[in-house]
Amino acid sequence: MRFTILSASLFLLFTMASCGSRNASAVSDVLTTEMYTPEYAGGFRILGDSAHESVIIESVNPWQGADSIVRRLFIERGGEKAPADFDGQVISGNARRIVTMSSTQIAMLDAIGATGRVCGVSGIDYIYNPAIQSRRDSIADVGFEGAVDYERLTGAGPDLVMLYGVNGPNPMESKLRELGIPYIYIGDYLEESPLGKAEWVVALAEITGQRQKGESVFIGIPQRYNDLKARVDSTVGEAPTVMLNMPYGDSWFMPSTDNYTVRLIADAGGDYIYKKNSGNASRPIDLEEAYMLTSSADMWINTGTATTLAQVKAACPKFTDTRCYRNAQVYNNNLRTTKAGGNDYYESGIMHPDLILRDLITIFHPGILPADSLVYYRRLQ
Repeated sequence: MRFTILSASLFLLFTMASCGSRNASAVSDVLTTEMYTPEYAGGFRILGDSAHESVIIESVNPWQGADSIVRRLFIERGGEKAPADFDGQVISGNARRIVTMSSTQIAMLDAIGATGRVCGVSGIDYIYNPAIQSRRDSIADVGFEGAVDYERLTGAGPDLVMLYGVNGPNPMESKLRELGIPYIYIGDYLEESPLGKAEWVVALAEITGQRQKGESVFIGIPQRYNDLKARVDSTVGEAPTVMLNMPYGDSWFMPSTDNYTVRLIADAGGDYIYKKNSGNASRPIDLEEAYMLTSSADMWINTGTATTLAQVKAACPKFTDTRCYRNAQVYNNNLRTTKAGGNDYYESGIMHPDLILRDLITIFHPGILPADSLVYYRRLQ
């Protein structure tokens, strides 16, 4: 009798283990259908299957210079398990406690009503978001790359850490694996398309179990953006020439003609003045060339941290005889900042490319749009 019961019990356990293994393998094998196909973003995929609740999020080429590199996150749902040999990160269920290493990630979570899930941030003094600032005493500031406070990060109890890569794998990877804390790369900053950056909100919505909400939030952004662009295309004649940026040390960095900001300028009916750089990174020019370009420009925008013409003069005294300076056609994207210098243009602006576009249209072509105040830009006086 004892032998029969023991045999039956062992058989049942073996059968359950076998079914579990088959289930895990099956989940891995079938999660190959694109559950959401990005229209503008090129850096992420959401893979799944209609018969399973679990999904895999792939971050594709998640840092500059990456080639055919994919980082994967398996989100286990409905009792399904990732196979033991899955070559990526795994979280059980939707992420409810999240550490964000970039303020743009906060903007995307805010757009889907999920800032309450943020339990840790990098540099809270530089974050503009009011919901985060209102909870700053209960949110861990884990520091910056190269000086991360892992004790504080661990104490925050995150389900997931949202990383980004610059010129290679994020140095936090190995430590997070050692601590057993899952992570995912969010590569919004690598997208050159303003709409591609915003579309990453769908990936973050999937992470929090709200993909449909993410899709509904995103769908209106291209509509509003393209309506404004079409209005410019049908109305604007001559495009003003536009100079960008301020010196950094002895160099002045000029973005590529495919750059995110340059695309916004073009869509707003402006003409980016520097045509020599068609690569995938900003190119340094000397101050003499920058002066010649500025002298030929109608507009000068994104002037560092300057909030007045006097500050521009202090940084670039020779440039005060340029036409755009004399005519006060100098604008900066720092209307909304924190005391520490955090800039909401680089935070919530990712989710509002239509508002940035509206600002630029108002600057380049006054009168095309109904009278409206600027959201992210200010005219320097």
